[in-house]
Amino acid sequence: METISQARAFGGVQGVYRHTSAVTGCPMDFAVFTPPQAADEPVPVLTYLSGLTCSWENATVKAGAQRFAAREGMLFVAPDTSPRGFDFPGEHESYDFGSGAGFYVDATEEPWSRNYRMYSYVTEELPALIAANFPADSARQGIFGHSMGGHGALVVALRNPQRYRSVSAFAPIVAPSQCPWGEKAFGGYLGSDRAAWADYDATELIGNSGWQSEILIDQGTADDFLESQLKPELFQKACEAAGAKLTLRIQEGYDHSYYFIATFMEDHVAHHARLLKTP
Repeated sequence: METISQARAFGGVQGVYRHTSAVTGCPMDFAVFTPPQAADEPVPVLTYLSGLTCSWENATVKAGAQRFAAREGMLFVAPDTSPRGFDFPGEHESYDFGSGAGFYVDATEEPWSRNYRMYSYVTEELPALIAANFPADSARQGIFGHSMGGHGALVVALRNPQRYRSVSAFAPIVAPSQCPWGEKAFGGYLGSDRAAWADYDATELIGNSGWQSEILIDQGTADDFLESQLKPELFQKACEAAGAKLTLRIQEGYDHSYYFIATFMEDHVAHHARLLKTP
């Protein structure tokens, strides 16, 4: 693992790191904020998954999470959103597929299946790397994200309830099988068999997930993608049918930007802290 940069922040250290990933077959950059409490003991891990066109940098620079992670004593991890640098045909032609748009799935279609394996990267390789190189209490993990990353966070948590204690999301794509972004990504990465898409659709997963803790979602009413892509009511209905605990907060006048995320970041970090610090 290579250290790209480190800076003192809120009594802790904000770092950017690089490693060669066996899962994606390329160098992967990621950011970690280590809180001051980690000098004395291992701390809980909170992973943030970013959205379309983003990388580790968006949340690290814009979301303001470090202040709250320092207060609560949590390691804040921000990975990239896709592999980089392969130049597959069509990889860089659109914002919602390919580079910067890995959708947190393990692709099964060529050529994407060779490298676009962000689900395995986020759930297996990156946590192992964090555990080996940082003062992380891997028994206490939470995950959250924005938009495509909110989709990823929900899917990762619902498929791994034994590993993650907490989950939340900002304006997540909750039913990718029923929206244009998801249909394009899943068709390209997973193929035409829509039955295979259910493994990466939170609305499909919630019923049999066994997820126990409260799920927090914030959604702005001025979000341009609310009706066409995000459709939180679909997940809300599925949670009600499954008896899952969902707090869906509709925020009047907020859009899809990092101004929205920064406004409610404190609430989300506190949500995770409460669940991760509970014995």
